[in-house]
Amino acid sequence: MRIWCLGIVLSLVGSGLAQHAPAAPAQASSPAPSHPTPSADQVWAILMAGNGRFVSGKPRTRALVSLRRKLASAQSPNVIVLSCSDSRTAPELIFDQSLGDLFVVRTAGNVADPVALGSIEYAVDHIHSPLLVVLGHQKCGAVSAACSGEKMPSRNLDAIMEKINPAVAQAKSYAKAADLIESAVKENVQQSAKDVLASSAIVRDAVKSGKLSVIEAEYELDTGKVVRLNTPASTQN
Repeated sequence: MRIWCLGIVLSLVGSGLAQHAPAAPAQASSPAPSHPTPSADQVWAILMAGNGRFVSGKPRTRALVSLRRKLASAQSPNVIVLSCSDSRTAPELIFDQSLGDLFVVRTAGNVADPVALGSIEYAVDHIHSPLLVVLGHQKCGAVSAACSGEKMPSRNLDAIMEKINPAVAQAKSYAKAADLIESAVKENVQQSAKDVLASSAIVRDAVKSGKLSVIEAEYELDTGKVVRLNTPASTQN
């Protein structure tokens, strides 16, 4: 049985989240929050409304000082976002959300390595977020590098390529040269979602039990729009 304790939480998610972890060992899965949790569809609708505001250049004004003080004691984000580290793709801005709204995990190429998986598992098992969004984006540098097939200068960069290569191989099976990178970006979003499910029993169990939904999406750099790529049930079968 998994045991959430202060030391494990610190190692997985850092001191920022550790202040909300139990000081003593607790049961593997924390009790569900007492307040009603919105459905994954409701959460996605909120994100899409926020993206609409972002696209139109009309973000909400928020009282950040009072909100910061309110959130100092606890967090309860309703969505986990696995997204790329690209400086142009900050989920909080893209979805016009604020402090405490998103549990964001960012890696180059939005790949799910063990650290990213552990962070996602924390949000699923401890915070009980009902939605995971795997978010890729147009012209992704990591995907472009994988498409090039060039040798990487370090083992760490190779590790990223190894995660993306299956998606590139799939895209090469049907895409023309001019469309390869864009096709590989979409395939990589799907690949990352599959990797999360394949590599995490915690996430798999949450999806099977209906406690978690997974949405695959792509961010358009030129328009600012987020486009959903998968049908509601395609990542859960």
